[in-house]
Amino acid sequence: MEFLKVTKEDGIALAAINRPPANALSKGLVKEVGELLDLVEHDDDVRVVVLHGEGRFFSAGADIKEFTEVPDAAGFTKLAGNGQEVFERLENFPKPVIAAIHGAALGGGLELAMACHMRFVTPGAKLGLPELQLGLIPGFAGTQRLPRYVGPAKAAEMMLTSDPISGEEAVSAGLANRAFGEEELLDGTLDIARKIAEKSPVSVRAALRMLQYGKHAGFHDGVKAEAESFGEVFASEDAKEGISAFLEKRKPVFKGK
Repeated sequence: MEFLKVTKEDGIALAAINRPPANALSKGLVKEVGELLDLVEHDDDVRVVVLHGEGRFFSAGADIKEFTEVPDAAGFTKLAGNGQEVFERLENFPKPVIAAIHGAALGGGLELAMACHMRFVTPGAKLGLPELQLGLIPGFAGTQRLPRYVGPAKAAEMMLTSDPISGEEAVSAGLANRAFGEEELLDGTLDIARKIAEKSPVSVRAALRMLQYGKHAGFHDGVKAEAESFGEVFASEDAKEGISAFLEKRKPVFKGK
């Protein structure tokens, strides 16, 4: 891929956004995010995906120059729809995807990060949706995902003022999981990814599915689906291995079956 550099180790696919100088989110980069998911979905050697930015930023926003190439409103609707489709697939991906954010995640960059399952940041990182400064609005589901993390009032403030918040504020607001120092961000994120990679892929996949289901279902339907999923997971080879390992006081070896 041209804009994503992917390496694999310890059950983790580390994908580095490499589109200098600002890692702007272009149509090509969005397409490659989809290709990345194709690449790792059925790769048994990959259990977790970590996405981070090369250089000074995670992603400082959309490639504004590409906007001048869009002929009309229908073209912008298609552009937004294409991005939304990739990011929705990312949000529903059966393997955990974690964003490690330094420098800035703005506009489309933050929309990409919000579609990931977890976000780790540096305290001084800047996260925001500044599209209104251009007379636009977020187009990759930012208006829908941001309120789910920070609440409608804070989301309205961030979007309508275009003021970003710091990584530290993002943790307090519920937009990010936790903050690491600038030098510790990637190592800290990878440590968490390794902990997840040691878990059963069967149970991780089921947990992600239930978390997503709960966003849209009522509580009654959610717990019913959880019980059914619990039964399916309990019947797996991984569950048998996990229970045996616990009783025998050893570390389990999960095979994803």
